[in-house]
Amino acid sequence: MYVVKSPLSDADLKTVAEALQGALVDLVDLALVAKQVHWNVVGPRFRSVHLQLDEVVDSARTHSDTVAERASALGVSPDGRAATVAAGSGISAAPAGWVKDSDAVAALADALGAVIARMRERITATAEPDPVSQDIFIAVTADLEKHHWMFQAENA
Repeated sequence: MYVVKSPLSDADLKTVAEALQGALVDLVDLALVAKQVHWNVVGPRFRSVHLQLDEVVDSARTHSDTVAERASALGVSPDGRAATVAAGSGISAAPAGWVKDSDAVAALADALGAVIARMRERITATAEPDPVSQDIFIAVTADLEKHHWMFQAENA
């Protein structure tokens, strides 16, 4: 079997691989949580929150693909399987059943905040071993922080 060889040292690759895998898990779960809430949101702001949730889903899915492909480029097999995501995500479970619009907004603000905090740790961890991966984490974090700001402003 052909294995992609990384230009990074073994120690640097271990650090970067852990950061990429953790980011993948968080982004896959963020997309799932946002979609679950999207399907169940109710209330007077239903339409705007419903559409806003899909924007987060689209962003999280795009970013998860970028992160997974970066891992593959470094010779690290990305793992986005359901059991892996469930075991490693830093996001609280999505609320069950119908979700009032203001609660949906709060749930997404919390989920985004959790992912952003972990992304910022990954930015720091990858600064020295792999600025290329760090750059990806910076771009992802900037986009997530924009969504986070908008959800926080919804319930201000």
